[in-house]
Amino acid sequence: MSTERTEEQTVSCTVTGRVAWVKFNRPEKRNAMSPQLNRQMMRVLDDLEFRDDVGVLVLAGEGTAWTAGMDLKEYFRETEATGLAGTRKAQRESYGWWRRLRWFQKPTIAMVNGWCFGGGYGPLFACDLAFASDDAKFGLSEINWGILPGGGASKVAVELLSFRRAMYHAMLGENIDGRTAAEWGLVNESLPADRLQARVTEVAEALLQKNPSALKATKDAIRRVRDMSYDNAEDYLVRAQEAANSFDNEGRKEGMRQFLDDKTYKPGLGTYDLSKQVTP
Repeated sequence: MSTERTEEQTVSCTVTGRVAWVKFNRPEKRNAMSPQLNRQMMRVLDDLEFRDDVGVLVLAGEGTAWTAGMDLKEYFRETEATGLAGTRKAQRESYGWWRRLRWFQKPTIAMVNGWCFGGGYGPLFACDLAFASDDAKFGLSEINWGILPGGGASKVAVELLSFRRAMYHAMLGENIDGRTAAEWGLVNESLPADRLQARVTEVAEALLQKNPSALKATKDAIRRVRDMSYDNAEDYLVRAQEAANSFDNEGRKEGMRQFLDDKTYKPGLGTYDLSKQVTP
């Protein structure tokens, strides 16, 4: 029996301890992404990005799936029936929030609690970190129904996997579990399902202890330099550091003061106490 949801109900969100738990909320469809869900996800990101009570965003899925990818009926068949304009509109809405998530102001974590297929590789790569349950299922199933892995999925495979693994993964359409996904580099870690949320919470809380300006600069730098030559990356990072120092020099000064003067922490073994930083 189908479940009727309003557009706003396709995504759920709760904020606890400065962590925003954002969930795909179409469990009856294994959280397949529809045009309605894509539009709502952009609204949710708009709301959360600059909220003072949010320091980290976790993207998860309700039920037994993270996301099964694009809804074949609503995203493909129904939009294609409206012609090229409908198809392009649906593409802009989905790719738009994935792009927004890639450059989100706060650290982001994918908590893959079940299926992650096809189009799901877009938001998977958009998140800065990713953790999966051992029994999660990852797959590029497009080849099994006659298309190529589009929407950035092929790019994600090449970015995160070795060439041979990317080819095998895309051409065979076979699923891999969370353990294999971690071994291959699709996610940072794989854990038993009953430990997944606790581990993600632990990582989120560790991120909350870091300087938020430095986190944003760091995540942007890692993404940007992937496509640069060494010399171009070196120059970019020098300029990025200068810009970061200008924007939040008090944070840099406080970290150095606590290390050099107070000797209350060691950078290689911990982080400085943000609560002592003076906000200009």
